[in-house]
Parts: sequence; structure tokens; C-alpha cells
Amino acid sequence: MNILIILAHPDPGSFNHSLAEAIRQELQAQGHCVVFHDLYVEGFEPLLTKEEIPQPAGLPPQIERHCRDLKAADGIVIVHPNWWGQPPAIFKGWIDRVLRPGVAYRFEEGDDGEGIPIGLLKARAVLIINTSNTPDLRERSAFGDPLERSWRDCIFGLCGIRNFHRRMFNVVVTSTPEQRRNWINEAQRLAVSLFNSGAPHVSASVEVATNPRAELQR
Repeated sequence: MNILIILAHPDPGSFNHSLAEAIRQELQAQGHCVVFHDLYVEGFEPLLTKEEIPQPAGLPPQIERHCRDLKAADGIVIVHPNWWGQPPAIFKGWIDRVLRPGVAYRFEEGDDGEGIPIGLLKARAVLIINTSNTPDLRERSAFGDPLERSWRDCIFGLCGIRNFHRRMFNVVVTSTPEQRRNWINEAQRLAVSLFNSGAPHVSASVEVATNPRAELQR
């Protein structure tokens, strides 16, 4: 399978980076073709311009590349921290600029945009990996876990992907190295079970982030 991994965290020593790298190594070890985008390393420009809104539109090369990789993906992995119940701003910009009409969705002929969009993404499954410093019970009871609704219902559900899986690892700031190693192994198993069902699991070795306080969530 062609697997697209998108990572968004500004600190290269973060646990998010450890998770994304471990998943990449594991999927490559299983024989998948992995395309990896670290939005901060790439200097992804998050601001949508008015010139990009029409369809069709002339797109910058960076956006064309991301659109091409998204359309070609058989599976998608998203890795980012929970910041105020949202992804980092750079990821919101990726959504605005890359999940565009003609790439991720379209409307029926004659529909001016007030109807329900038709999803165009061919990916068979998506895996969302989040980190947080908020315990599960408080996340659900006080905030309603907005990341779950946003990614599942407002984004990928509308873009045609029904096979949706998400895992939140918390509380990172007080976690031990052993906990983080176990979380990494779990993330690898999730990716393998989702994209390579029935294949033997051989964990790739990856360095675990030693600075959990780099996860700057609420």
C-alpha cells in the first residue's frame, strides 16, 4: 500500500516525532511504500490565499505535491498533539489548502455548495495519533473530545473515508520512558493491524523522546 504520514510538532525531540518515526519504520519494514511529510521541517505555509479558492486554480508546487500524495494514498496516518482541542495551526492550514475540491471532495453537478459533498479520497483507512496532557475522563466530560468529531465526522467522513481509527496517548508530561516505549509499540501494532492485516508484526527500533514536556498541550 501507499501510506501517507503527516506529522505536525515544532520540536524534533518531541514524543510525536518518536511516534511518527516508529510508525514509518514499521510500515516500511512490512513492505509498504511510505510518503512522510513533517510540516514544520518542510516549512509548510498554512495560509490559504484567495487565488487558491477557485477550482481549478494554479497551485504552488508544495501544495500540488501534497495534493498528489493525498490522492495517491491507500492509507493515511496523522500525528499531532492536542492543542486547545485542535491540531497545531500549521495542520489547520494543511487542511484548508490540501483538502480542496477536486482532490478530497466534490459536489453534484448543479450543486453550488449547499449540499452534502461527495468524498473523493481513495484511502481505505485513516489512523489518527494524538498526544495530550489531559486525562481521558476530563477530555470527554469537560471538552467532549473535539478532535474525534473534527477528524472523523467533519473531515475524513466527508472526504469518503469510513474506516477511521484514532488513539490518544496521555498524560505525556508525567509519563515514564517505559510508558512511552509501550505507547510506541502500541502505535506500531495499530498501524500494522490497520494497513497490513494478518501480516507478522516485527517491531522496528526507534529512539524514544526523552523530553515529554515538549508536548505543549492544555
